[in-house]
Formats: sequence, C-alpha cells, structure tokens
Amino acid sequence: MNQTPLQRFKNLLKLDKRDISQIFFYAIFAGLVSLSLPLGIQAIINLIQSGRVSTSWIVLVFVVVVGVALVGLLSLMQLRITENLQQKIFVRSSFEFSYRLPKIKFEELYNQYPPEIANRFFDTLTIQKGTSKLLVDFSSALLQIIFGILLLSFYHSFFIFFGILLLILLYSIFKFSYNSGLNTSLKESKYKYKVVGWLQELARNNFSFRKRDNFEFALSKNNELVNGYLEYREKHFSVIKRQFIQLIIFKVIITLSLLLIGGFLVLNQQMNIGQFVAAEIIILLVINSVEKIIVGLETFYDVLTSVEKIGLITDLKTEETTINELNYCFTNISLETENVKFKFPDSNDNVIQNINLKIEPSEKIVLQGENGSGKSTLIRLLSGLIEPTSGSFYINDDTYRKIDLNQYRSHIGTIIQGETPFEGTIRENITFNNPHISHEDIKWAIESVKLGSFIKSLPNGLDTKIITDGKQMSSSNAQKILLARSIINKPKILFYEDPLDKMDEKTATEIIDFIMNEKNNWTVIVSSKNDYWKQKSTRILTLNSGTIISDSKN
Repeated sequence: MNQTPLQRFKNLLKLDKRDISQIFFYAIFAGLVSLSLPLGIQAIINLIQSGRVSTSWIVLVFVVVVGVALVGLLSLMQLRITENLQQKIFVRSSFEFSYRLPKIKFEELYNQYPPEIANRFFDTLTIQKGTSKLLVDFSSALLQIIFGILLLSFYHSFFIFFGILLLILLYSIFKFSYNSGLNTSLKESKYKYKVVGWLQELARNNFSFRKRDNFEFALSKNNELVNGYLEYREKHFSVIKRQFIQLIIFKVIITLSLLLIGGFLVLNQQMNIGQFVAAEIIILLVINSVEKIIVGLETFYDVLTSVEKIGLITDLKTEETTINELNYCFTNISLETENVKFKFPDSNDNVIQNINLKIEPSEKIVLQGENGSGKSTLIRLLSGLIEPTSGSFYINDDTYRKIDLNQYRSHIGTIIQGETPFEGTIRENITFNNPHISHEDIKWAIESVKLGSFIKSLPNGLDTKIITDGKQMSSSNAQKILLARSIINKPKILFYEDPLDKMDEKTATEIIDFIMNEKNNWTVIVSSKNDYWKQKSTRILTLNSGTIISDSKN
C-alpha cells in the first residue's frame, strides 16, 4: 500500500523514538524555565516599585540569570541529540541505498536511469537538517505557545480567548495550505531532478555538445527545464508568502488589541504594572513561537518532499533470495528452460517465447541471430539477471525448490553489455577485495586475459586507481579488467555479451582460445559478432524473433 509523505515521515521518526522523546523532554523543561522568567521579572518590577533594595530582589535577579543559562544548557543538550539523529539518518540512508541499488528488480529500473535514482540520496541531507530543525524549533515553539496560553489565563480570562484564537489560526493556516504547499514542493523537486539529470547527460557526453549547434541545444533544453522549475518554485513561494501575510496581519491585530486591553486592565487596576510587563513578555514569546512555526512550514514541506523522493526508491521491489541449507551448485551446473517467455514491462509482445533448452556442464555455446532476435535477453534470463514472464527455469533439475540467486551467482561469471569498471583500484575491480582470492589466482586471471603487460607498465600496478568507466585507460584494457573479474573465482558458467568487441583481432583470438579451451571445465554462453567464437564452440544456437530456430552441434 502506497504511503503518504506524512506517513513516511512518521515511520522515519519511529526509528528514533527514544532520541525524539529526549528532545521533547528537554523542550518541555526549557519551556517551563523560559516562561518562569517573566514571573521573576514581574516580581523584580514589583520590588523596584516599592523603592527598596532587598535580599529578595538580589536573589530574584540571580534566579532569572540562572534560568537564562539553564535554557541555553538545555538547548545545547538538544543540539547533541539532534546531531546524533542526523548521523543516524545519514548512515541508515546510505546503507539503504547501498543494499537496494544492486538488488532492484530489472523491471523496476526499466526506462529509468540508475545514476539519476542514486542522486536522490542527496535528499537525505535535507531530511537531516530539516528534521533536526523541526524537532527542536517546532517542539519548543508549540510548548511555548501551550504553556504561555496557560500562564496568561491566570492573569485574566480574556487571555483564554486569545489562546483559542491563536490555536484556530495555526490550524487554519496548516489546514488550507498543506496540500498546495506539498504538491508545489513535489513538482518543484521533480524539475530540480530533471535539471540535474540533464547536467549529467551533458557531463557524460561532453564531447557531443561541443559543436555550436549542439551546444545551443544543450542550453535551450536546460532553459526549458529551469523554466519548469522556476514556475513551480514560484507557485510554492506563493503558498509560503500567503502564510506569512496571514501571520503579519495576525501579529498586527493581536499586538494592537493586547496593548490596548492590557493598558485598559492596568488602568482599571485589574492588573498591576509587573503583571502587565510579564504578560507582554509572554505574549511576545508566544507570537514569536507562532512565527517560528509558520516560517518553519517551508522546511516541513522540504522534509516531506525529500522523504517522498527517497520513499519512491525504497518502494522499488528488490530481488527475493532464498537461503537453502544445501549447496546444489558446488560441482557441476546444468540449466534447463521449459516454455520460457519474456516481455518488457511496456510491451505487449514477447521478446523471448517458447524457449525449451537444456544446457549440460562444460558446453561452449554461441548465440547468433540478427539484432533484436533475443540473444541478450536470453543471456540475462539464464544468468538470473531478469526473471521469465512465464515458463520455468531449472538449475540442476531443482524443480521443487526456489532458486537461491545468491548461491547461483557465486558460481557464474558475467559481462553484460554496457558494464564498465567502477571507481577504485584495479585490484578492487577484479577481486572486490575478496580475502579468499590468492595472489596466484589474481596472476592467473590477469595473464589469461592478456592484461599482465599493461599492469606491469603502471607505477602502482594493481593498486592503480581508475576513475568511473575506466576513462583514463584504453577501452580494450577496460574490457580485459572485466574479463579478469569474470574468471577470477573460476566459475562454473560464463555469460558474455560482446566481451571482446573493443580488442584487436590477434588479442581477441588468443583470449577466445583460452576461454573456449576444453581444459577449462566451465560452461560458456556467449553472443558476439566475432565469428572465431563459433569455430571454438561445441554448439551454436540461432535465434529469430525470440525463438530458437536452429540448435546445431559443432
């Protein structure tokens, strides 16, 4: 069931109930101390009016000063708790993203750009700062309003009416502005991310936009997106402006009426000067608290918007993995499909249909066919990257148990089209810092894919840092890193999509000889335009329009 932004925010706060309770406890204590100060000032004024300097006057001055210091100390304690809260929010959010991004189902990411989704992590910063501000400012402001109204009611019954009017005002402003404020904030945020997404595209394809006409297009599209952002930003500001205008009108009316009525009560001796001054101080504190809440509504909208943006990511379905007690894939792996079909989420037609296939251990299989025949989709189905729309997929005839994807993936190596090295060292890119991989295994993998001479030429060798996509190295060496990664664990099956298309013919031939060598017991399933794969294969599958039209042995 979809949650509203407010429900998401409540659920977020539930995780730190103890910290939030402490913040409210300190706010209550600070509120009581703050509102006791006007009483102390009232007593001091009364003593001064009597024209006598006494010990009581000195004690009261000391008590008021201590009260001011105590309020400051309580605020500092609140600050420490909110800092802990901000750190927890950041840590939880980072691990939530780190856990989910690699596990999000293929269909959930279809027609979405994953790096743009990852950008939404920056909304965590808004939640951090905004939640801290809301908890401290809103809690102290609300409690000051409540305590202030209660205290004023003891001076005169008129102030009860003032309190009721104040609460009605707060409720009305929130009630009639909440939906419009939140909706405009969400739409503003939507365009903000569109602008960021377009800037990412410019950065990713910066060479393409250097031509004058292309550059003009880049600026034109940016202008269009920014105009959309400004339109909804202005609409959101209109909501905030309306709330502030209502507050100003309220402040003028309340200040005028309270000064007139307070003066009238003093003149009629229903209040003394000390009570009048104390009441005015309390009223100023209450009005400032109301202003703090109204101004803070923009932060409230920002936090709800950010919670909703991150919530859209956490709502994406992730792969369900089952943990079987027995290891079914330790020796050899055979694969079998039965009437497997697959279609993309926005399509009515099957990309793969009625695939009946059995793959025995150690087979070297090449998939061939025209573009769009279903080769890549079949590889992704067999490697567990995507799930069949219908039909059955069996591993080692395990027809009675769910496939344990984690266990299955630990025994396969893959290179999927578009896969590139990540930011980190060459060693990290090949081994993922797996402590069970020996130096001999690393050396074997590197030499097998003809990467040794390149790494030896680097001053830092395997510890050389590479940037995202391996931009500072040749595309062939980037592919060799992916190849070394795919074989480093000596998997049972290799799934490849055009793994050597960036390499020269001689190097590609040598690597194919190694990969397809019968001494390597792994199964190979590859799609490639390089015909040399076929010469070394034991089986060729020809696909057309998502079906296998030919299955021949070599």
